[in-house]
Amino acid sequence: MPLLTRRLPRTRPAAPATADAPPRQVPSAWLALLATPVAASANSPVLILPDMAGSLGIRTATATWLVTVFAWAMAVGTPLMAALLRRRGLGTTLRTSATLILAGTAVLTVAPWLPLAMAGRAAQAMGGAGLITAAMSLAGSVRRMGVITAGFGTLGAVGPLLGSALAGVASWRLSLAVGAVALLALPAVMRRAELSAPRQTTPFDGRGAALLILTATALVLVPRYPLPAIAASLLTAGLLALHVRSHPTGFVPAALLRTRAFVLSALLACAFATSYFTLLFTVPQLLRDRTDWSTATIGTGQLVALLTGSALSMLLAATSSRLGRAKVLTLLLTVGALAPLTAVLTPWAPPLLLVATLAVFTTSAGQATLAVHATQAAPDAQRPTAIGLFNLCYQLGGAFGPAIAALVTLGA
Repeated sequence: MPLLTRRLPRTRPAAPATADAPPRQVPSAWLALLATPVAASANSPVLILPDMAGSLGIRTATATWLVTVFAWAMAVGTPLMAALLRRRGLGTTLRTSATLILAGTAVLTVAPWLPLAMAGRAAQAMGGAGLITAAMSLAGSVRRMGVITAGFGTLGAVGPLLGSALAGVASWRLSLAVGAVALLALPAVMRRAELSAPRQTTPFDGRGAALLILTATALVLVPRYPLPAIAASLLTAGLLALHVRSHPTGFVPAALLRTRAFVLSALLACAFATSYFTLLFTVPQLLRDRTDWSTATIGTGQLVALLTGSALSMLLAATSSRLGRAKVLTLLLTVGALAPLTAVLTPWAPPLLLVATLAVFTTSAGQATLAVHATQAAPDAQRPTAIGLFNLCYQLGGAFGPAIAALVTLGA
């Protein structure tokens, strides 16, 4: 007995250490590979809209529907995939997303008409939304989120030139298929992440989901059809507000809408994304109009500008905890305002490339820091929903931007 008594203190600490060991994290590089190729796919049409239009027998301005439908499907797909993640778990979400990407890419490869091509792009975007939601749910910190969002900016920067190069050597259809590269990360993520389905006892709020999708759809159409889309937005938003009041724990939780940090973060993300995507499609056209630069030169210049902004955004995400939330927010608002002002006021072409740097820095750094602030403000059980609704607001900016650019520069 005395010997046993002396040994117990040496053996007891082992059990708590095992019990309290943190769960194994998926390396951020795999999360970036899972989430970011969709950015290259989204931006690959920037320089090849005339080629796409000629192949489908439509006007260049009409071809921007392929961009708008992609952003729309990303917007409405994000909260739907977040609900799937919350109810069925990570494994089901990843498999569903992969199926959508493969099916959409297959349709897009052979589609001879714009409506069928739009259906393929929508499926690709829905799948991409699922992969992004899964990756962001596994990030957990501003630094790791910064790797993902800087990856968005980097591959978004590469997207236009990559799309132009692939269209030149093969076809514009291949340019729109680059998002499938994300599927290479699936085996590693599924090996390292917890794939079991969470317990979800509440029924799915189908009416709330439908009203949110209708509201998002109407908002996406505002730049193209202002009066009817605004009227439809007000109507569906009013119906959604009434539904949230009567179903406060439904598809759109009332507690999230009452959380100031979440609402402010989501609205700012939408504003930054709208500015970025508008300038992304506007700057190349302005450079064509104001210079004699070739498409390759414009694409290369924009690539360097966007890569610079993406690198700076990762630096800000890594140091945001030391700077503090107020300083980061002030910096983002200042730089975010400078980007469109420079585009409007500068009479020279080269500063337009600086506009691209400022815009991608603001949206990438903003998405990293604001996404973490938004989700941390939500209760643990609602964090997948918070990620979905936050990304919905960001993707709405991705839908507004190309449509605004079409109105400004393409005469749609």
